[in-house]
This record gives sequence, structure tokens and C-alpha cells, in this order.
Amino acid sequence: MKYRIKHTSTFKYDTPVEQSLNTVRLKPRNNECQRLLSYHLKISPNSMTKDYIDIWKNSTSSFYIPEKHEELSIISSSIVSVQRSPYLYQIEYSKEMMEIFHSPLFQDHYRPYLTTTNYTRLEKRQLEEILKTIGEPINPIRFSCDLMTYLYMNLNYDQMATNVNTTAAEAFAIKAGVCQDFTHIMLGVLRHFNIPARYISGYLYVGEDDKLVGNTATHAWVELMLPGIGWIGLDPTNNVEVLDNHIIMCVGRDYQDVSPVEGVYHGGAHTLNVKVTVRKLN
Repeated sequence: MKYRIKHTSTFKYDTPVEQSLNTVRLKPRNNECQRLLSYHLKISPNSMTKDYIDIWKNSTSSFYIPEKHEELSIISSSIVSVQRSPYLYQIEYSKEMMEIFHSPLFQDHYRPYLTTTNYTRLEKRQLEEILKTIGEPINPIRFSCDLMTYLYMNLNYDQMATNVNTTAAEAFAIKAGVCQDFTHIMLGVLRHFNIPARYISGYLYVGEDDKLVGNTATHAWVELMLPGIGWIGLDPTNNVEVLDNHIIMCVGRDYQDVSPVEGVYHGGAHTLNVKVTVRKLN
């Protein structure tokens, strides 16, 4: 599948601001299943960017606007080709895979994705509640799929229930949230049981499938690491394996590592409007 993506972030300030320093993570990734065909970043007021690769291998741009301005517009335009085949449910958790999975070398190598963060931390009673329903993680593949389904069935997708700072424990307590919350909760559970998992920020093409949610802005899902297989994507918000309609942008431990746009400035309050369009190309 080939997609054209346009992501527009518009900041409007109550009063003129200055000395605006920003970081942008909006460039889709290149990997074995996804190819970035074109990418363009437009900033207004006009500013030069410093481009680099961060510790998680995300393409990152930073820019500085010293002069006063009343509005900041950041527009990224991309064309991406994605090709993934469904095979998660065909994977056999072999004895060899199990031995590698539990080896100290494997666990040490993926330590950053086994570490609990402020965003992914869950309370003991919450973990016990989940475990009571889906059972012990004897087979990490089956456990992850069952966990994804559990979250899909037991959490309400509600854009008004949480905000960008909501933690996994807070979202699970009210059994509601958006893709960021579903993902943080799933990461918290997987990491608690020593299953390496990372946060994925990207886009979702919905098309005519009205059962899918998460296309109004950036989307989020989980990838878990399986020995001999690699990173496998699961979308707990939609209870699906990640396939051709998921476009990866950034990876990290949690939302803080992959925030699309963040910055500081000298001045008053602001409002933010985000618009994302994902169109399939013939």
C-alpha cells in the first residue's frame, strides 16, 4: 500500500511570543516493511532546522525562532509505501525461542524496553486484576494477543477521558482513554512480565473501515520483541495485528520519547490545532 500523509500542527498564542525552541518527530521510518518515498517539512515563520537521529533512531528536527510571532505552523508531507503480511498467529513458541527469551543476554540487550516508566507504571492490584482474566504469561505470544483483546474489550475509547499527561494507572482506573493510554497500559503489563515492548507513534489509514479508530491525529500501538522473529506490532485500541494500514513514525519507551512536536517559548498561553490526513494512492 502507498499513502500520502499530511500532518498540520498550528499553535496560536494569546499574545506575541518569542525565543521559540522546538523539536519535531514527524518523519516516517524506513525499515524492511516500510519505505519512505518523500518527505517535506514546512515551518512558518520560516526557520532552518537541525536534523539528527536520536537515541531511539528516530529522525528528529529542531529549530529556533527568536523573533516575535503570534502563530506557529508546522506542516509535514510524506509519501510512504507499506507492505506487511499477517503471520503473528502462525508463530510457534518453540523451545529454542523460549530459551533465548529467558536468557540474561536477551533480557540485557532489550533492557530499555523492559523498564517501567512513569507513563507505563501500573498498581499491583491492577496487574492482578488483568492476570486473573487472561492467565499467566507462559507463552508470550499468546499472552500478548490475549492482553490486547482484554484491553480492547474492557476499556472505552473516549477522547475526553484523558489527556497527554495521563498515566497507565490513571487510565486503567477509569477504564477509558485513547490510543496513547491503551498502549501505555499494555506496555506496563508486558514489561512487568519481562516481555520487551516499545511504544510506536505513527498513522492509521482507516479508509471505509468504520470499525477502526485513531485516525484523527497520530496513532499509537505496541511492538513486542520475539527471538528469531523481530518486532511484532499489536494495536490494542483496535484489537488487530499491525499490517499495511499502520505507518510507523517513531519508537521509544513511552509517549515522552516520541512526542511529535514539543517546545518551549517566552510568552503567554497557546491553543493547538492538529489535523492529519492519510490518503491511499493508487
